[in-house]
Amino acid sequence: MSRSDLERLSKEELIELVLRLHRPEKTSRTSSKPPATDRKERREKSRPGGAKPGHEGHKRALTPDPDQVLEHRPASCSSCGEPLPADLPAEVVSVHERIDLPLVRPVVEQHRRLCVTCPACRTRVAAPRPAGADATPFGPRLHAVATYLKTFQALSYERLQAALSDLFGLRLSQGGLMNVLRRAQDCCAEGRDAALTRLRQASVVASDETGVRIEGTNSWHWVFRCEDAVVHHAAPSRAGTVVNEVMAGHRPAVWLSDRYSAQQGHGERQQTCLAHLARDVAYAVEAGDDLLALRLKWWLDNAFGLARGLTELAASTLARKRRDLERNLDDILKAPATCDLAQALQTRMQRARDQLLTFVAFPGKVDVTNNACERDLRPAVVQRKVTNGYRAMWAAKGEADVRTVVATAALRTKATPFATLLATITA
Repeated sequence: MSRSDLERLSKEELIELVLRLHRPEKTSRTSSKPPATDRKERREKSRPGGAKPGHEGHKRALTPDPDQVLEHRPASCSSCGEPLPADLPAEVVSVHERIDLPLVRPVVEQHRRLCVTCPACRTRVAAPRPAGADATPFGPRLHAVATYLKTFQALSYERLQAALSDLFGLRLSQGGLMNVLRRAQDCCAEGRDAALTRLRQASVVASDETGVRIEGTNSWHWVFRCEDAVVHHAAPSRAGTVVNEVMAGHRPAVWLSDRYSAQQGHGERQQTCLAHLARDVAYAVEAGDDLLALRLKWWLDNAFGLARGLTELAASTLARKRRDLERNLDDILKAPATCDLAQALQTRMQRARDQLLTFVAFPGKVDVTNNACERDLRPAVVQRKVTNGYRAMWAAKGEADVRTVVATAALRTKATPFATLLATITA
């Protein structure tokens, strides 16, 4: 804005401009920004980490089944120097453990096909090829290790090469690594289809998306979550057509998401993530001077409190509390707002008016926040920041399939990522 533009502003407009310029920056508490972007001075004012005064210390538990137990007996008396016989009764005064990793080297199993001549008809007979000999020289555990390091530890191809070489003495080209990962990802196709089937039958579905680079262009990593399945999906678009593709025409009873337009209209009813609204309200309280923001914060606190005790309330009590919240919200939305931040909040909540308390009609089945989807997306965000995306669409889609199988297994059986990968590849 030039000087002439400023001179044309009225006194009230200049005051409003100065107030806006002096507003505090948004943080992870007042927006969707990650905690790492918070200002340094805010981090310096935070409480120090570590144990607090009076905290009782904890030690690592001893291994219940050690591989080897060594007993150390004194050879002589520390007082008089008399030798101590080995058959004297002894008691354990302390136990110390030393834990280390064994030297890990690849186990190479070489198969030699032999050919012999039949003594009866003189025909040369060769042994059949061993199973999988034409596909790859690498076994399932190596496939699982490479996929785990690439997908869940966010190693680039160059760093994955170095890790396999330094740790295991394996030297693979980047092309060879791509082939290993592609074969491992193909093993996840069946698990992905099973998760999709469960998703397309669910009555409650939550969804979210985040940006990612694929083949040098801006693309999107989507996640869809229901009670017993998590589906990751890579797509070049952020439009609602991606949801239509994944859901294949299925409309759940409730769709949980943020207020992004592409996430709207995919369920019979919609639940807006209240955590997003709570962060916006927190910023309005901190940066504005309108009491309306405080009233909205109070209203959201009551909504969160109702959600926590939802399954323990009688139907009549639940109906009464919902009526109270709706009446209070109507009053807040009709109240005059003097701050632009409060006005914007009124507009947002008015647009989502019928999506704020949907969870009350489904006790224990619909969350009030979309935090579960955000947690599912977090590893993909880390991968994006570390490796800057994917070289090819097949890699992005394949990694999404791997995350689908692993996340669904963790949801259903609490299995670890590597255990799920190894079981899937060897199935």
